Amino acid sequence: MPDDTRSFTVHDLPPEERPRERLRHLGAEVLSSQELLALIIGRGIAGHSALGIAQDLLARFGNVRAISEATLEELAALRGIGLAKAAQLKACFELGKRQDLDNERVKRFDIRNPEAVVKAIRSSIKDKAKEHFKLLLLNARNHVIGIANVSVGTLNASLVHPREVFKEAIQHSAASVVLAHNHPSGDLVPSDEDLALTRRLKDAGRLLGIEVLDHIILTQKAHMSFREKGLL
Repeated sequence: MPDDTRSFTVHDLPPEERPRERLRHLGAEVLSSQELLALIIGRGIAGHSALGIAQDLLARFGNVRAISEATLEELAALRGIGLAKAAQLKACFELGKRQDLDNERVKRFDIRNPEAVVKAIRSSIKDKAKEHFKLLLLNARNHVIGIANVSVGTLNASLVHPREVFKEAIQHSAASVVLAHNHPSGDLVPSDEDLALTRRLKDAGRLLGIEVLDHIILTQKAHMSFREKGLL
């Protein structure tokens, strides 16, 4: 008689629905956070699949950002994680940060005009289907010391809060910042929300002593500078 009490595993899914196959055929961007975490975790434990452990992580910490900020001990305490998988998770999140913040090629840019900003970040956001909001961190000489991914929005709106922007700037001792986000629609005209957010961030930066030098909107083929348009 078949055993119907065994736990669900990734291998119970049709091959085309397994996270690894979905990533292979569709790309990482289509996978859910649970699926991506499951791929990092790799293997489950007796009675609990990698997908199940990934779901437990999201339930315990609330979202991916909170998971990335959890300590090694906090992650390891979750059933099915342990120190080895906790270390894998911490390493993956750290590499994600260093992709932009420790990119030596980008750090050589001396930001003197919008074209330099565009050259630094266009390839990473020009063809995204959703709005991506990035922050260029600069030292007192206007040299780029890093680029931070602040948020990913909806199809036509980037969701950004000042505390997220200036948290990155403060952590990296930035003297000033340049804001940048893409418009997947191809329309370079800033929305009312873009204008309001820019004013809000400029005011917040003034209070913190971190100047907002510019805000760049990019599309696949063009860009627009708030400073050049007199909007900053």
